[in-house]
Amino acid sequence: MELFKNKVSITDNITLGGDRMVLFAGPCAAESYDICMETGTQVKKICAELGIDYVFKSSFDKANRTSSGSYRGPSVDMGLEILSMVRNDLKVPVVTDVHESSQCAEVAAVVDVLQIPAFLCRQTDLLIAAAKTGKPVKVKKGQFMAPEDMQYALEKIRGEGNQNVFLTERGSSFGYHNLVVDMRSLPIMRQYSPVVFDVTHSIQRPGGLGGKSGGDRQFAPYLAKAAAAVGVDGFFIETHPQPEKALSDGPNMVPLREMKEFLISIKKHWDLSKAE
Repeated sequence: MELFKNKVSITDNITLGGDRMVLFAGPCAAESYDICMETGTQVKKICAELGIDYVFKSSFDKANRTSSGSYRGPSVDMGLEILSMVRNDLKVPVVTDVHESSQCAEVAAVVDVLQIPAFLCRQTDLLIAAAKTGKPVKVKKGQFMAPEDMQYALEKIRGEGNQNVFLTERGSSFGYHNLVVDMRSLPIMRQYSPVVFDVTHSIQRPGGLGGKSGGDRQFAPYLAKAAAAVGVDGFFIETHPQPEKALSDGPNMVPLREMKEFLISIKKHWDLSKAE
């Protein structure tokens, strides 16, 4: 199986699909500037020590919550302000989700990468609007999608002249409130673009806590190491100083205090796969 040969430029200094592992990490929601900065500062330091390129991730709006009573975010304006401040103060690139076509231009003025949520990966107008910003676009594979069908999402974006697009695996629906990861999907999708493995959403139990999602955090190391061994170009990991107090996706997130050992383990397996 021949893998995609081209690389994606995240910034002038960060390339996905090259010789360095890229990490997209941060708290699920941009709860506050302080939490984002605490998380980003520590992860940036760890990545510098381990030789990993770092992109800060957080969401200004969680528009796809199970219940209308779930926390969505600090508001669009405040959320984007937090992301802008983190980007400037930490001096790292930032990725965040867009849920509507009308958001793309405004969000692209603040962040470096636009992320298309898994549920929206077939929304043509959203994909085209994201492509037209000229920013790199990170498309999550839908939980309902076959990996080979994700090539068509890429075609929609590349059709607008934007070649900086890549895919993310985050598990597939397996009955109610459950996801599984088919490791075959990684090389299948890497025929079409670089691929990032979303560790923490792959262990999610969607809607599994009665109106909100749960997760099986104990399986995160196993899936991450398996993906590293199979071959991916980067990882997506949500982390938080106190996941038990996080306002969104706490059961999935890797505690910030555990991130260094977690990344050391993944990096060992990733380096071995690159050496083959």
